[in-house]
Amino acid sequence: MNNLNLLRAEIKKLASPAKAKILQRFFKTAPGQYGAGDIFLGLMVPQQRVLENKYWDKLSLSDLDKLIKSKIHEERLIALLILVKKYSEAQRRHSDPDSLGEGSHLKITQEDIYKFYLGHTKYINNWDLVDLSAPNIVGRFLLDKDRKILYQLAKSKSLWERRVAILATFAFLKNGETKDAVAIAKSLLADKHDLIHKATGWMLREMGKRCGEKYLTDFLDANVNKMPRTALRYSIERLPEKKRKYYLAI
Repeated sequence: MNNLNLLRAEIKKLASPAKAKILQRFFKTAPGQYGAGDIFLGLMVPQQRVLENKYWDKLSLSDLDKLIKSKIHEERLIALLILVKKYSEAQRRHSDPDSLGEGSHLKITQEDIYKFYLGHTKYINNWDLVDLSAPNIVGRFLLDKDRKILYQLAKSKSLWERRVAILATFAFLKNGETKDAVAIAKSLLADKHDLIHKATGWMLREMGKRCGEKYLTDFLDANVNKMPRTALRYSIERLPEKKRKYYLAI
């Protein structure tokens, strides 16, 4: 049995129908909801992390292509967790070529993983899949590169590609950079979907936390009247109570 089949066998062994029912409700999989048709087996994230660490260097991009196209949510998430792990190792190897031993997985570059990711956004189709991968692959790859692709994704018809665009800026905020987070957040203020409102508010909150409160309050002062209430509430969570009340009253 090859490694991909071994992984899938372990995933099925850990399945919990009772937890699967809870997850399918939580991730809105009913007809007409954003996760409609998604299938859960009932694995928790810590269990998936164990499998990620066990198999990350045993699966090729060809294997991950099969895994990420699965109808099973946990298989897609594990594929993405493995991609993030491979990206980190590729980045470390790039910085220190002598730090790791030999292995076929070491031939995969950061650019390979980035291109693979953008070529498979169709399957990165729920908020947890985006949130656990976009900052750590797309954001990190673009730290020292042109970021035009994010502005294209922010205009996508795909809810999930728009969420990738704003979540990728998390990597920039961690690096003290606010320009793209501000611009993309502003471009998404008129978005119709609550999941984009939440993601935008979250990144604005992180901007205030990591780069300075004034960056957040400057954004709010200029845009508060255009902001969906959900985005506003998320963005001001860490502000002092007096300031929170001030912005909510506008």
